[in-house]
Amino acid sequence: MGALAAAFVLVVGSGTAASALEPVQPETQADSGITVGVELKVEPDGLLSVTETVTVPSGQEATRHAPLRVLVGEDTERVFAVRDVTTDGAGAAEVTGSEFVIRAPEGKTTVQYTVDGTVAELRDQQEIRWQLAGGWDTELTELTATFAAPVPEASSIRCLAGGAGRQCDLAETGDGGVIKIEQGELEAGDPVDLAVGLPSATVPANARFADTATLANAFVLSTTAVFGFAIAALGILLWCGFLFWSRRRDASVPDVPAPKSDILVREGDRVFFASPDGVLPGQVGTIVDGKADVVDVTATVVDLAVRNYLLIAPVRDADGIADWRISRRNEPDENLHPYERAVFQAVLPGGAESALLSELRSGRGIDLKPFDEAMYADVVARGWFSRPPGSGRGFAGWAGIVLALLGLLLTVVLALSGGHALVGLALIVFGLAITAGAPLLPRRTARGRALAGQIRGLIGYLHSVPAGEIPEADRELVFSRSLPYAVVLGETERWLNSFADLDPEADGAAGLYWFGGLEGERDLKRLGTHLPALLTALDGVLAEAGHLRSLR
Repeated sequence: MGALAAAFVLVVGSGTAASALEPVQPETQADSGITVGVELKVEPDGLLSVTETVTVPSGQEATRHAPLRVLVGEDTERVFAVRDVTTDGAGAAEVTGSEFVIRAPEGKTTVQYTVDGTVAELRDQQEIRWQLAGGWDTELTELTATFAAPVPEASSIRCLAGGAGRQCDLAETGDGGVIKIEQGELEAGDPVDLAVGLPSATVPANARFADTATLANAFVLSTTAVFGFAIAALGILLWCGFLFWSRRRDASVPDVPAPKSDILVREGDRVFFASPDGVLPGQVGTIVDGKADVVDVTATVVDLAVRNYLLIAPVRDADGIADWRISRRNEPDENLHPYERAVFQAVLPGGAESALLSELRSGRGIDLKPFDEAMYADVVARGWFSRPPGSGRGFAGWAGIVLALLGLLLTVVLALSGGHALVGLALIVFGLAITAGAPLLPRRTARGRALAGQIRGLIGYLHSVPAGEIPEADRELVFSRSLPYAVVLGETERWLNSFADLDPEADGAAGLYWFGGLEGERDLKRLGTHLPALLTALDGVLAEAGHLRSLR
């Protein structure tokens, strides 16, 4: 019996001893959870140096999106700036928009950075404020922090944790004036906001505040918006100045006297009329005033007759001239400009061989709309105008529309993002001003302005050329080729008087080759009465077309 008891004691004792010898298993990293340690130091220049150490258990990861704009009022935000970011370990950190992002994989990640904007000067002290935590996408088991400032002791410490803003587990001043912070068990996203009071003027204040990004604040007249409107106003003033200068330069085209040698060209013993830069009578009015007028069409009809495409003749009755007949002499060919073809087809519509002015007035009608379109295209093709006269916006107008649309888009974007939306409105105003002024921009090119001066100089030629100085064989042709220019320049009567004694049959042909009813006449005195009547009647028919205005 004693032996059995001894054996039992031995076995039990052996088991107890064996249990005592087994090593105690330490708590693994997987059981400890994610911890964050933060070291903060206020530098003499007011910047806050931060070292953040994140320890993540195996198989886990953590990401923090720390806001750099923190709401401190209904429509005011505190703005922080993070820079000089460095990392040690497998993690990474970066500033993205208005967030500071830390990505920490398993293991230890150390992030160092500098924060600007943490120091605010209050009425009786300075306040250093920064979020030790906030924006983490997972729970934190523990947060520890230390805070050091260039003063022996802080005047106040406020540490609030969690969405409800409860007091931190520990927030006190330790040895050397270093503040120690401890907080356990933080839910994902819970902030830890630290605010430390220091004596006034301890370091330079650098806190920055901004209006909250709201639609109302986007349209506040801020300094940036005022600057934008000032730039727009300056641009509008420059645009108005450019318009004034351009129009004044275009309007002040000097008359360039045309030497007879340039207009009356001699080849051997022959003399020919040559217009400046090859301009035709129908183009003269558009070059001078930028408009296609009835007188331009009338001059073109006379010119087509002079160039043997048409024949003009009076239709008589017992009381005198009752009507005017325009007849086809030659078919339009490649030598005619598109606007001349339009006039040809207008006075002889539908391929007619002849037409009475009275028929054009009442029966068949006349369509001159193609004339001004073709004329405007022609002066652009010849390089006298940069764009068709009478056209709407042109390049500058479309550029203004594009600017206004960009301003509208910018206004919408800035309004939705809470930016300075009035800057976009300033761009809209500038663009609309460009568009409104675009039609006032002169369309004549430098070549067109030079030609306008030469055309005005033609008046001097029409005033000063004595018919007697032109060889008799060329006199009728020079008179006829110059006549359409006299018509369009309002010098018809003077030109007819200068050549009133011209014998139209001196060349052996009966009458004037392009104007009927003068057969047997030995001068142009009858033409001096017939032609003004024709021009008046033709102007009336053309003016009734309603597409062009008459200058007579």
